[in-house]
Amino acid sequence: MVRLTFILLLWGLTVVKASHWDVELHKGVEMNVEQYQRMVKIRHLSEEFFSFYRNITLSDVVPETRLPTQQDLQCYAEFAQLTAGLVSGSLWAYRMIDSWDLGNYDECLNIQQAITSNYNLNGKYCLAQLPLQQLLGNAGPIGMLNVQTAVCFPATCSAANMDTLLLRLLNQLIGVDLNAELSFVKESTCKTAEKESYDGLTIFIIVLLSVFGAAVGLATLYDYFLCDDQEKLPAILRIFSARYNSRGLFRISNNTNPNVVHCLHGLRGMSLIWVCFGHDYMVSITSPNINLLDAYTWAKSPFMMVIYEAVFAVDTFFFISGMLVSMVALRSMEKAKGKLNIPLMYLHRYLRLTPVVAVAILVYLKVLPLLGDGPLFGTWNFDNYSSCNENWYWTLLYVQNYAADRICLAQTWYLAIDMQLYIIAPLLLIIVYKWGTKGAAVVLLLTLSLAAYLFSIMVIKDLSLISGGDIGLSQKTHNRTSGWLVGFLFGYYLHTIRGRSIKLSRPSVWIGWLTSLALLFTCVFAMYPYGLAKSKSIPILSEAFYVSLSRIAWPLGLSWVVFACMQGYGGLANSFLSSPLWQPLSKLSYCIYMWHLLIQNLNAGRTRVNTYFSDYDVMLRFWQDFGFSLLLAYIMYILVEAPFGGLESLILPNRRAPPAPKLPLAETDPKANQSDNDAEKQTPAPEVIPTEERSGSASAPPLEREIKTKLEASDGKDVKAKS
Repeated sequence: MVRLTFILLLWGLTVVKASHWDVELHKGVEMNVEQYQRMVKIRHLSEEFFSFYRNITLSDVVPETRLPTQQDLQCYAEFAQLTAGLVSGSLWAYRMIDSWDLGNYDECLNIQQAITSNYNLNGKYCLAQLPLQQLLGNAGPIGMLNVQTAVCFPATCSAANMDTLLLRLLNQLIGVDLNAELSFVKESTCKTAEKESYDGLTIFIIVLLSVFGAAVGLATLYDYFLCDDQEKLPAILRIFSARYNSRGLFRISNNTNPNVVHCLHGLRGMSLIWVCFGHDYMVSITSPNINLLDAYTWAKSPFMMVIYEAVFAVDTFFFISGMLVSMVALRSMEKAKGKLNIPLMYLHRYLRLTPVVAVAILVYLKVLPLLGDGPLFGTWNFDNYSSCNENWYWTLLYVQNYAADRICLAQTWYLAIDMQLYIIAPLLLIIVYKWGTKGAAVVLLLTLSLAAYLFSIMVIKDLSLISGGDIGLSQKTHNRTSGWLVGFLFGYYLHTIRGRSIKLSRPSVWIGWLTSLALLFTCVFAMYPYGLAKSKSIPILSEAFYVSLSRIAWPLGLSWVVFACMQGYGGLANSFLSSPLWQPLSKLSYCIYMWHLLIQNLNAGRTRVNTYFSDYDVMLRFWQDFGFSLLLAYIMYILVEAPFGGLESLILPNRRAPPAPKLPLAETDPKANQSDNDAEKQTPAPEVIPTEERSGSASAPPLEREIKTKLEASDGKDVKAKS
């Protein structure tokens, strides 16, 4: 895990009494009296600052490494006006002092003091990072924290001017000779009241979304008021009708066909919640928490592993995607006598995923900055999308995890891996279709070889995930294939036993469940004694074993869960995971995944006061964020995903295999024919793409909604044929 930068409101440090620092705090965090006295001085930084620079000179503003510039002269002149205002008791000057506080962001930006008839002195709000390790000396674990406070300066002063002023003050204040190259303020964190005008791309995305909204609105009005029978609704209007698409979204299927994997809806929904919940913890733990040290204590708790290992939710999506690619494609190949239209398969996949991704890039980059404002807005966590200006095209090509140094949208790394695995899927499908179990053995050998490769590079290059190692260990396709390949093999197994009932004894079922739960819980909690805030360190050899094997163990544990639910051994687990209530969430999972970070960034970036960190408070934040994420995902589903999916289905040919030729009457089972007809009547209008083709998740969930369409339409025939 990367080292966290905690944002702390310095005034909040007054809640910690001096006596508390003389003893052990929060299970191992210690601070001596000298360090505490230094912290108290830093706490009153704004008062000390303006007292120290009451008689400011030009040399105080200009860094020693260069000569004064015109901008330095303007900064000095405005600072002189500020100090004069403080001496004369001007309200605007005191407001600038008072704005050295996270909660007074708006107060700083609202400073617009008229100096002359045509010149105003404006406030400039910045975040200053104070490294405790250098300010307090050897501060132990507390030295891991980089505390941030807010500063308010005249708008003409640059970050370099602020660094110079703060450096000289801190050298004098705490008696420590700080490095002259030390930087406290970054210009990217500074904000003024001046707003940028809309550029052409911003106007374009606003107009584009408006056009989408108008098309959906008109089609919905026609559907609702002018069309009595939706079956007679023109295809183009049906594609854009919010009424029609909402009915499909919220339609609940109770099909009892044994080959329809209903439990996948629950697995997908729970994994999606896990991803969003984990992201909310990342947001909360790096928020301006007044109980900063409680976060350190929380990091040592077992529950922290549930959040830290939420990455396994992504492996669940890989498992589901690989499983459904194998199941659905092999069934189609069997009906088409081994034929596979690979170009059309790729085209369908690309057109299904890309419209949502393209709109998301534009909205995150251009619309999100317009939706809110605050001292933390656009400067932290997943919140800076400036890299999209340079590498957006890599994201649309789904190679950003290799081609880009920094991914445009953080959550799309999953899409890149899943798309790249989908590209190699036809080769694996042909292998297992032609050579059966021997082909499956080849895929198994590939799985083990890639796991061995991951183990080798971690040991040879000393790469550790726990200590924040190479991100390629998590986001490069060759290092994350295990879950998908295990799912692929499991899908092949389900294909070979379709329509059959596997009889197991009660002890065998118990052993299966105990083994599955042991694998899943070991993956989550095996690293509990190690890592951030823990006293133990793990040898790289042991960690490499864990990382490479856990990515196989997790999908293996899920394989039993799915198998047990399909074969009637799921019990309460099957009742829960197969509940119809999961189906709408499962269908929305792609949009929720793509848009939940926008809501989390918006709500967190608007923070103007310091917060309190606890599991309960994070839960409150999560349900707030998740509720609005559901609403936004529904809107984007209606505006973008459903219409583009309908257009793609309307324009491109269906990849379904042609129907099998009818048998002569003497060989036809009338009951089987009746089952086929009933299955066709119960099957909704096909949405073309099979389930495995709708993937997305970091955290990215696919919505392979057409598992119902592909499987339900064919399973009646398959079951009868097998029987």
